[in-house]
Order: sequence, then structure tokens, then C-alpha cells
Amino acid sequence: MPRAKRRKPHHPLHDRRAQDVPFNAEVASVEVDDPLALEPGDKIVALRSIRNDPLARLHTHHQIDDAQFRGGRAFQNDWEKAERGPRAVDPTREYVDGGQRREPITEGQRRAVLRLNRIERELGADGSALVHDVLILGMTMEQVGQRRGLLTQRWRDYLARRLQECLDRLALVYGFATPHPVPVKEIVR
Repeated sequence: MPRAKRRKPHHPLHDRRAQDVPFNAEVASVEVDDPLALEPGDKIVALRSIRNDPLARLHTHHQIDDAQFRGGRAFQNDWEKAERGPRAVDPTREYVDGGQRREPITEGQRRAVLRLNRIERELGADGSALVHDVLILGMTMEQVGQRRGLLTQRWRDYLARRLQECLDRLALVYGFATPHPVPVKEIVR
């Protein structure tokens, strides 16, 4: 009696996930919009590298919420826009005909600098330095503590709480969160 042929199950969707990652990769799964979707709003699961991204690491481990994450990304975006501005002239370099002209400051750069100035006033000197160390330089809480001479776990915990407060403020400034209403105390007679 001949054997019946087994059919492979038919899957209508292709599995587009990466099957192998580099040896030293630190990745986390994240749900994103499907670029090949037939209907708007379809989502797929993708891998996001969190190796050199402290903000993504905090978000992946549920230590910050979506508003804080988006506020931090907006800060990083403004920093990149503002950083692209005019460069200093190096008088030690040899002059070359046809050298690049300085690019004018764009309106987007000007608005980014104004937002960064407002954020610096809102966060204060210490908060601005902490946000810069973590979001721009990519430092961990341990590295920030070492840089400031604060080596104990208690100081690292304080810096982490302070960073969350700063990210809350960034979310408010960029409009990703609304301020908490101040509770009205009842008058006791």
C-alpha cells in the first residue's frame, strides 16, 4: 500500500523576522507599522538594537513610559538639528580654492535651539547635564555617577529617579503628556 504524501502547511503570510543576530547583539522586540501592509494599521514585530541606546533600553525594560520615550527622542532630534549649525573656521588649515561655504542657519535649526534653551531653563543646570549625559553621550547611570564622583548604589538610584523626572518634563514641553491637575484640598469646617 503506497504512503500518502504529507503536505507542508500553507501559510498566507511570510515570516520576515531575522533568524540570526550577531554574537554581541542586544536586541528587543518592538511592534511597528508594517511597511508592506495591505491595510493601514497593520503591525509587525521587529527587532530593535538597544546596545548603544540607553533611552531604548529604559523603554524596553518598562522603566519609562511612551510619553517619556517620545520626549527623549524629540530632545535628541532637536539636539541633532541644532548641532548641524555653523562651524568654526580653523586658521591652521591651508586655504583651498573652491572650499565649502558655510551653510546658513535654517528656520528649523533656530526653532530647535529655542526649544533647547527653554528645556535648559525648565530642567536646570543639573537636569540638563544629566539629560545630555544620558541621551546625547549615551552614558549609563553608573558612568554618570562615576563622572560626578557618586559611586554608591543609592546615588545611582537617585540619578535614575532624577532622569525620570527630567523625561517627564521633556514629555510636557514637547506635548506628549499633559500636566497633572493639582488636587484641590477640601476645606474642613
